[in-house]
Amino acid sequence: MDISICTKEDFDQIITEFDQFWEHDRTIALHHPTIIYEFGNSSFVIREGKKVSAYLFGFLSQTEPVGYVHLLSVRRGFRRQGLANRLYAHFEQFARSRGCTKLKAITSPVNRLSIDFHRSIGMLLLGESGADGVPVVKDYAGPGKDRVVFIKEIG
Repeated sequence: MDISICTKEDFDQIITEFDQFWEHDRTIALHHPTIIYEFGNSSFVIREGKKVSAYLFGFLSQTEPVGYVHLLSVRRGFRRQGLANRLYAHFEQFARSRGCTKLKAITSPVNRLSIDFHRSIGMLLLGESGADGVPVVKDYAGPGKDRVVFIKEIG
């Protein structure tokens, strides 16, 4: 299974089969079509045949040399095969080739799966100690909306 640019057809499949990638619909609003239309060169999928197995939607910062991972998910039935790691490594190389020196990602403090995954790939957590000792950046997403902010030096 190769990594390629996410197409509109891939995006539509992800939205149509959303419950195959996510256990809840809290992130559906983050899947905006602008990702494909305006930032499509930094969003990637892994397919098995025509089926999207995993995807990563990323951006390159306009203000600093940072590659930002906006969304990452692996379809049920394809998890625990290293697809998320492959997509992150691909995005890291993509970002580095465009002058980025850091990767960044964000999650909510209750998303232990995401926190554990990002730690496993060498990302550091910014901020001050929050609930359960997980560092958070206070009010990152607005008043009272703390977030876990990950950063990784890549070059």
